[in-house]
Amino acid sequence: MSMSTSASARPRNNAKIAAVSGFVGSALEYYDFFIFGSAAALIFGKLFFAPGPSSMLLSFATVGVAYVARPLGAVICGHLGDKFGRKRVLLFTLLLMGTSTFLIGCLPTYSQIGMAAPVLIVALRLLQGLSAGGESPGSSSLTLEHAPDTKRAFYTSWTMSGIMFGIVLSTLVFIPVASMPEQQLLAWGWRIPFLASAIVTVVAFVLRRLLEEPPVFEEVKENDDVVKVPLVTLFRHHWLTVLRITAMSLFTIINTIVNVFALSYATSVVGVDKGLMLVVIAVANLTAVAMGPLAGILSDRIGRKPVFLTGLVLQIGMIYVFFAALSAANVALIFLTGILLIGVAYTGANSIYPAYFPEQFPVKVRYSGMAVSLMFGLLLAGFAPAIAELLIGGDKSNWVPVATFAAVACLISAIATLTGPETFRTPTALLGLKKSPKRFQAPPAGMAETGMAAAATAEAATAEKAPV
Repeated sequence: MSMSTSASARPRNNAKIAAVSGFVGSALEYYDFFIFGSAAALIFGKLFFAPGPSSMLLSFATVGVAYVARPLGAVICGHLGDKFGRKRVLLFTLLLMGTSTFLIGCLPTYSQIGMAAPVLIVALRLLQGLSAGGESPGSSSLTLEHAPDTKRAFYTSWTMSGIMFGIVLSTLVFIPVASMPEQQLLAWGWRIPFLASAIVTVVAFVLRRLLEEPPVFEEVKENDDVVKVPLVTLFRHHWLTVLRITAMSLFTIINTIVNVFALSYATSVVGVDKGLMLVVIAVANLTAVAMGPLAGILSDRIGRKPVFLTGLVLQIGMIYVFFAALSAANVALIFLTGILLIGVAYTGANSIYPAYFPEQFPVKVRYSGMAVSLMFGLLLAGFAPAIAELLIGGDKSNWVPVATFAAVACLISAIATLTGPETFRTPTALLGLKKSPKRFQAPPAGMAETGMAAAATAEAATAEKAPV
């Protein structure tokens, strides 16, 4: 079968399957990942650490432990994904996340086994981090490589909408759990969301098995052009792109600042009801689920940079407004600002990066490049709640340093974005190639998989002779 025939026969349907799989798989995997954050904010400080003033800080630190493991997971999964295929690695990450999450729900507490309790929960959180390090980069790369040239941001945005829906699921599960009597909650109630992960893992695994490897990756394998050590090639030829995307990823601290730190701050300092704050977070993230594909469509039409940068600028302003509403305990404003911050501003950047980041790497190192860059950037997000706790110090009502910390991270992301390329009109076969023809424009929708796409692929074969 010729390249053009293969391309025209497969991508459209596979793109839809990849998008649905990316949404469901990411939703269920990140349900597992983020129920830990809710539990750390509300419960773990009382169960897994010695009683004292530092128990909450230590609980927040366990959230960050996973983000330390994510770069290692990115290296391992990126290497395997670029050598052997995206699908196999995504099945592995799903099973690893589901198993480690289920086991967290089985752990004995500090009162039962002493110091072994925090050691075990940190170990399982590390396994969650290894899994997460390969999940969204792999899902984004696979979906992008299946998508038509003119709709890459739309299709990949479903992976991010899935992650946001995973946050919604994890939050909704904790609303009835958090409303339980304290004795029952601490005795057994907190375990329910973790044990339920066994069910969602099976569902996601079955769906993910339906996926095929992207044609562009299969072409690399057929030509025996797979890079032997993707990480070496990545840092030898694409180190500047790695640095840029790492900096562009720093805005993601908004996620953990709102979903973890603000949850604790609002309930323990301001006195907002736990259930109410969980509803705010759920509604804000549900808005993000709906807004993500819309931002993707806009990005496919006007470019990655305008949408991404607009989201960053809005976050810089909205983080101050959100914390002001929290400190005033104004329920209506908390809902409104939470929705605008997460559902609109954050989503404006968050839903674009699954296309924008991997588009800056060639297929040979795309999984590794996306994974390593993103996970290094996410390190700050992982420890953001603990850093925020330190920033407010003894004056628990002083939220300004926390908002400024988040705003500066978004500003750095914006500056890094301005130094990068615009990629939305570059054909998929030419993405990340140093000698990509600037004159080439993506064909109109409906022609992306025909002769013009085949011509782009042929031109890419010539361009790939240059070091990538």
